[in-house]
Amino acid sequence: MKKDKLIIVGDSAFAEIAYEYFTYESDYEVVAFSVEKAYLKRNELFGVPIVPFEDLEERYSPEKYKVFVALTYLQLNRVRTRLYKEAKAKGFTTISYISPRAFVWRNVEIGENCFIFEGNVIQSFVKIGNNVILWSGNHIGHHSIIKDNCFISSHVVVSGFVEIGENCFLGVNSCIIDRRKIARDCVIGAGAVVLQDSEEGKVYVGNPARPLEKSSYGSFKVNEA
Repeated sequence: MKKDKLIIVGDSAFAEIAYEYFTYESDYEVVAFSVEKAYLKRNELFGVPIVPFEDLEERYSPEKYKVFVALTYLQLNRVRTRLYKEAKAKGFTTISYISPRAFVWRNVEIGENCFIFEGNVIQSFVKIGNNVILWSGNHIGHHSIIKDNCFISSHVVVSGFVEIGENCFLGVNSCIIDRRKIARDCVIGAGAVVLQDSEEGKVYVGNPARPLEKSSYGSFKVNEA
């Protein structure tokens, strides 16, 4: 069966993982990787060419090739978001990957440039925006909303009727109880248990979760453009 042609933007560990999943568990054939010229350090990966992102539409017609932007949470998802928007501005269609080993209920809505790993449980009436990454083993409860450009790490519990704003990061083993709102640009630290609504641009840690006084956490700089 002839497969659709796909270009992965990025050449980091996540791009390598995306290549594996798209190659062995999808209807796409990865024909190229692409990075910005300033970060172009090698010519190929897995025998596939790596080409400058700035010239991508000149080498590969947006009418014939699709794109997935495979970057993680750099600058609170800002780098992935910028390249996702620029790929669309170049005329490319961005696609999503949903693992066949994820449980996704029939009426779940999932946007474009999303990556849903194995072991995720996504219950009924959930809405997931564009450019969202769900690493392995998360629970997304019924009627919850995850807005654009978020990164949900692993073994996160999002209870029912939760709303997660744009650009958020949820750390490993964090938990949000039902009917809470996580404001945009928030970092929820590993193991944090969120019992109250959050404030925009804050970092939350602990059980129960409390905001840090400084707006940084590990490699994150919250509200960095």
